[in-house]
Amino acid sequence: MPVAIITGASKGLGRALAEALAARGWHLVLDARTAGVLEETAKAVAAHGTRVTALPGDVTDVGHRSALVAAAWRLGGLDLVVSNASALGAEPLVRLDELPLDGLRRALEVNAVAALGLLQEALPLLRASERGAVVTVSSDAASEAYETWGGYGASKAALDHLAAVLAAEEPALRVWAVDPGDMATDLYAAAVPDDGDPRPEPADVVPAFLRLLDERPASGRYCAPSLMEGVR
Repeated sequence: MPVAIITGASKGLGRALAEALAARGWHLVLDARTAGVLEETAKAVAAHGTRVTALPGDVTDVGHRSALVAAAWRLGGLDLVVSNASALGAEPLVRLDELPLDGLRRALEVNAVAALGLLQEALPLLRASERGAVVTVSSDAASEAYETWGGYGASKAALDHLAAVLAAEEPALRVWAVDPGDMATDLYAAAVPDDGDPRPEPADVVPAFLRLLDERPASGRYCAPSLMEGVR
């Protein structure tokens, strides 16, 4: 069975992806910072009949990243890494003239530096897979200028560029940066708590990610709404 590591997997898009992959028979290594919530998610995901390892921790911790890859190896190898863990930099979001520099550092560390660190650990196993793939969860804030989204957007833009370079350096792998579009997540609620507009549930965009795994298009940046076109 294929094996995936998903970071930020206890809630939102991470959990939705974990449930979808488990339903397809994937074995999973799940990461999140909150142990109790992660354990509940792991139990729900394991109900699909696959093997699930839940490792609470912070992706900025090199020891934790090593443990995630080691857990994948024990499950049989590694075919997919989903870098979904994210930090905003400020909650709620603020303009750049108010953005704490420590917050910007945290966003860059979680969203870009830790994502690369995990991939560096994972590359030997991904290269050994016949269908090795990487998904980095991006944002439209990485390519568009929205007030208050500067720090978060900069960190996701950095992640996009890392993904693009990795794709050039590792042509045998598929490396997809995916902008999932608007979603009703705790992260968005923390970013803009006064926005009460309805938004799609994370599970609604999962078919876009599954389409990438099924069709394996060229490495590159994709938007979930476009991938959803023609998906039933």
